[in-house]
Amino acid sequence: MNSYTLKESGFSEPSLIKSISFSSLPFNKSSIFAIIDITLTGKANSDILYIGRSKRPTRRILGGYLSGYGGRNTKKISAGLFENGYLEKAAISWMLCDKPKTMQKELMDKFILEHGQSPLWNGSKKKNVKVPKKTEPPAKSKPAPTVAKTAKPKRRPKPKTTPKAAAPAKPATTTKPAEPSNTPQAPANGTQKPAL
Repeated sequence: MNSYTLKESGFSEPSLIKSISFSSLPFNKSSIFAIIDITLTGKANSDILYIGRSKRPTRRILGGYLSGYGGRNTKKISAGLFENGYLEKAAISWMLCDKPKTMQKELMDKFILEHGQSPLWNGSKKKNVKVPKKTEPPAKSKPAPTVAKTAKPKRRPKPKTTPKAAAPAKPATTTKPAEPSNTPQAPANGTQKPAL
């Protein structure tokens, strides 16, 4: 798979990225595009560096790849263009399509089938491999030693700030004077006088 096979499937004639303009790109139309290394065209290896898609290709190519704004992969492509010297030798080709995500997946699958890997600037995605569940019971192991927990300090109760209200005083009652008795009475201070 190379730029010739893309052209046969409906892609536009490749345009040099360094000379691309706003009017030459499809404006806000879903499309699939490929960045091509023109120095490799017609040689054994594929000349495709990247297969991408966008609903706004002008914004992605001019604002992302040429200006460096965007996500991790967009910045990687921008760095490849400017830091690795691909600006002079990279071209872009595109094709309008209704389902760019599906079309990109088909092209990527075809590329990987032919070349054994993704294009240079496409991130290599790992396939999710499900690990079968073990049917054997786990082997018994020694229990882990227990670690003594340190006791938390006890909290002191908060002092009560409001005193309890005093019980209401009982009204004074009048009592009859006690009749004198013949038994000696103890003094009020608690000491007793000896009996006579």
